[in-house]
Amino acid sequence: MLCACSGEQFKFEEVEPPLSPESLATRDFSAGGISSRTLDWDARFEDNHVEEVETTLKEALSLNYEEARALLGRLEYQRGNYAAALQVFRGIDIQSLIPKMTKSIADRVHRQKARFKSQKVQKNTMSMHSVSLLLEAILLKARSLEQLGLTKEAAKECNAILDTVEDALPKGLPVGVFGDCKLQEMFHKALELLPVLWKKAGCLEEAIASYRRALVKPWNLDVKSLSAIQKDLAATLLYCGIEAPLPPHLQILSALSPKSNIEEAILLLLILMEKLIFRVIIWDPDIINHLAFALSISGCCDVLAKIIEKLLPGVYHRAERWYLLSLCYYSDGQNDVALNLLKNGLGRSKKCYHLPSVLLAAKLCTQNPKSFKEGIVFAYTAMELADSHGDVHLIGVAMHLLGVAYGLDAGFSVSDKERLFLQNDSLKWLRKAAMIERENPEVAFSLGLAAAVSRDLNAALESSRDYLHMTIGSSVKGWRLLALVVSAGQSLSEAETVVNLALDETVELDHIGLLRLKCKLQIAQGRPTQAIETYTFLFALIQAQKKSQTMKPVSEVMLRKRLEAEAWQDLSYIYTGLRLWSDASICVNKAMSFGAYSPTNWHAAGSLFEARQQYVEALISFFVALTIEPDHVPSLVSAAVVLRELGKKCLPLARSFLMHALRLDATNHEAWMNLGYISKMEGSLSHAADCFQAAFDLEQTSPILDFA
Repeated sequence: MLCACSGEQFKFEEVEPPLSPESLATRDFSAGGISSRTLDWDARFEDNHVEEVETTLKEALSLNYEEARALLGRLEYQRGNYAAALQVFRGIDIQSLIPKMTKSIADRVHRQKARFKSQKVQKNTMSMHSVSLLLEAILLKARSLEQLGLTKEAAKECNAILDTVEDALPKGLPVGVFGDCKLQEMFHKALELLPVLWKKAGCLEEAIASYRRALVKPWNLDVKSLSAIQKDLAATLLYCGIEAPLPPHLQILSALSPKSNIEEAILLLLILMEKLIFRVIIWDPDIINHLAFALSISGCCDVLAKIIEKLLPGVYHRAERWYLLSLCYYSDGQNDVALNLLKNGLGRSKKCYHLPSVLLAAKLCTQNPKSFKEGIVFAYTAMELADSHGDVHLIGVAMHLLGVAYGLDAGFSVSDKERLFLQNDSLKWLRKAAMIERENPEVAFSLGLAAAVSRDLNAALESSRDYLHMTIGSSVKGWRLLALVVSAGQSLSEAETVVNLALDETVELDHIGLLRLKCKLQIAQGRPTQAIETYTFLFALIQAQKKSQTMKPVSEVMLRKRLEAEAWQDLSYIYTGLRLWSDASICVNKAMSFGAYSPTNWHAAGSLFEARQQYVEALISFFVALTIEPDHVPSLVSAAVVLRELGKKCLPLARSFLMHALRLDATNHEAWMNLGYISKMEGSLSHAADCFQAAFDLEQTSPILDFA
């Protein structure tokens, strides 16, 4: 019988264009066999295929109508006559045959398990070759529809194959049962094709369901095919743009089941990474790229670092490997570890430096006060390397980092002359970077911040506006900088208007810092009652974010805790000013619950004691804050104020505290004011007048909060 030959694909060579007048799709077939027109086939093949075609035709005499249609449709599909093939396949009544096919598949498995191999097949049972031939016909019909652009209809046809086999084998495909026919091969092709068709049709939920369907049961897929399906499902879950939760019947262990697309994608990619590490499958960079993206947006970069460390040498170049590890630890907040890794990867010769690593090292140094000067060196090196490569963009990036490093180093300068020199260098390099990177919003922001610190408010205002224009008003830090610059001009009501605009233009998740700034502005305008109401709304927003089930990076959680602690500190200052001691004490205790080793918390406690004229307790609190952070400027100034209240014997110590505070922050008008008081008490009226004048001038350009 011809169906016995269906286990092999016939490869015919085309000698005429497809869809000729004698196309197979235009011929009539009777239920008992094939008409004599099929004898014209041999004219379409070359001499070396004549014998094969003759054998085929002899066996075709015993074919039934559906099998003949299946074979002829396959021939038309191989010729590229997709419309003709589709016409032939539509002549097969598949729906009426599916129950017989399902029964035949189930009976085959039953006989194999019961080892009744000698048992004769029942008359009403289809042979496996016939079932395979018909499954192939359905698959080729789906492919023909796909070629004709009817992808949704193609997916439905392909789904019929899966339904047929799955109804017969609800527990999966047994091993070694269908080795003598093409059923398993056709089924595997349908498993792989169905999600692709759904994606082409734009039905992403159906595509995800099809991928999961291929993975939840043992279908005897080889490692390569199984891994390809896992990878495609992970990529679809990551980038599809819709949330497709697991259906209830797949949530076997509800506590451990993935709660989102990203969690499911990460699990799949981790399985694939294990296969890569143990060389079960060949190296595929897409897998590590997808996993890096998924773990990055989930805040699990420490996991990514461990995976990269497991990779065998040779997968990445040495410098690139160190660079990737540094990025992971940097994203995880372990900046010192990341910087040390970069230094190890750079080596000794500057000629062999990895440019991205040098740029990242410069950026990391700008985030550590102890490494600002080292950041300047790295930025210069990066600029030289970028210039040698002729990369103008990276030259601009290096100039930007150099300007930032100079500005940060200026804040820790001992002498006024050196500080002014470093601030000028910072502005010079940032302006050069802005000339190259005209469309880079971060350069505009850094330039505005540097100008604001230098008290060039007009330039700061212009740069902050440019930054907001580049980011379309979506950046919280841009609005914050603009509001602080406006407040530095003593336009507090206008600054509050800017904050209100920011609250309207940005997402609610970023409103905590803006609401705290609004409270500060309301307090400065003498409206403590409104400030307390705003703080109430701020705490409600914090509680809502705490109850959110979405995964958040560790850095975001720590930032929220810091802002909450600062809000309690601000409330304690408000209640202290209103002389509501019990409320102020409660707020201080709330702030302390976030960390007893915070100098700002101890400063809030000392301010409460100071207001109650408990100077000894206040001084102890300020000294504890300075023990934790010796360069905490507010505690230095407050300690000097308390020492001044204790009498003339403590004035030299108070003066030393204030001088140290001014070395750290020369623009602190409160320090200048208290230094003037001490000079006046010591009888140095001329020096006191100079201090008062400096305090007045600085207060006129002081923002409501520090620019940094």
